[in-house]
Amino acid sequence: MQVPVEIAYQGLERSEALDQRIREEVDKLETFHPRLTSCRVVVTAPHRRHHQGNLYTVRVHLEAPGGVDLTVNRNPSAKHAHEDPYVAVRDAFMAARRRLQDRSRKQQGKVKSHEIAPHGKITRLFKEGGYGFIAAADGREIYFHRHAVADDEFSKLSPGDEVRFEEVEGDKGPQATIVRAVGKHHLVE
Repeated sequence: MQVPVEIAYQGLERSEALDQRIREEVDKLETFHPRLTSCRVVVTAPHRRHHQGNLYTVRVHLEAPGGVDLTVNRNPSAKHAHEDPYVAVRDAFMAARRRLQDRSRKQQGKVKSHEIAPHGKITRLFKEGGYGFIAAADGREIYFHRHAVADDEFSKLSPGDEVRFEEVEGDKGPQATIVRAVGKHHLVE
């Protein structure tokens, strides 16, 4: 780290043991992002209570080259887990570590993308025969049988309805194995 770690306390006395714990947490962060240039940590005890302990708040601000400017706040929770300043510090640095890891994954292109299931519109429906055809978004025509329609809703389908489907290659061409009506929620690509 180019700039020494800055640690400030508000509403409580400085603690060498807590300073040491914070420095250890910063060292762990540097293993996830070795180019951190600065880290500022503020530990605050804003609440004075007679019946229960103080609830500590921890704010961690990190900077690094490449536009990394990250601030994490860990405020007291309703469960009073942050009555211990060491727990509050641990939670704040765990959140900072997750944020740095997420940022690193995005930069490396390792973010999961969820594909939208193929979709289309029902073009022909033969209710008495128990089958129909879907015009897929890519222009192909996909056969489906009444048993492929989810939730036994074949009888509710009509030509023009938007559907999502899963596809396999059948004996006579593409065939939908699971068909679900899109309903009010239209798909966006």
